[in-house]
Amino acid sequence: GVVVLGALLGFALAGKRLAEGSDAFRLAAGGILAGVGAFCMVIFAAPLNSPALFFSGAGMIGFGGGLFAVATLTACMTLPETGMAGRGLALGAWGAAQATAAGLSIAIGGSLRDWTGSIAMSGAWGEGLVSPATGYSVVYHLEIVLLFVTLVILGPLVRRRVYHTTRESGSRPMGLADFPT
Repeated sequence: GVVVLGALLGFALAGKRLAEGSDAFRLAAGGILAGVGAFCMVIFAAPLNSPALFFSGAGMIGFGGGLFAVATLTACMTLPETGMAGRGLALGAWGAAQATAAGLSIAIGGSLRDWTGSIAMSGAWGEGLVSPATGYSVVYHLEIVLLFVTLVILGPLVRRRVYHTTRESGSRPMGLADFPT
C-alpha cells in the first residue's frame, strides 16, 4: 500500500516535471537519490523500533522507483531514431531490462536475505546481530551500493545531455504514434 502510493506520487511528479521540460536523466538521478535516503530510513527503522520511519521509508522507496521508472522510460522513448532501430525497439529493450532486473533482484535479494538471516540468527556474527532484521539490512545496504553504482553510470548521460541540447536533424519529438499498440 505505502510503496504503491509513493510510486503513484513519483509518477505524478515525473509527469509534471517532464511536461515542464525537465531533463529525464536528472529526474532519474533524483529518483535514485530518493531511493538511497529511503533505504537508509528502512535500515534505521529496526534498531530505532520506529514503524513510522519504516513506513515513510517504504513510501519513499516507491516514490524513488516511480520517479526513476517514468524518467528512464521517457529518456528511452525520446532517443534519436537511427536506421531501422526505432523507438519501439527502445521501448521493448527498456521493458525487458526492467522485467529482468525485477526478477533477478527478487531472487538474489530473497536468497541473500535468507542466507545472511540464518547466519545472523544462529549467533555466528555475535549476539548484537541476532535479529530477523539483519538479513534485510544486508540486502538494503547492497541496494544502496547498487544505487550509487547506477548514479555513477547515469552521470555521463546527464553531462552529455547538458552539452548537447540541440535537436539532431531528422529527429522529431515523441508523439502518440510512438506508443505501442
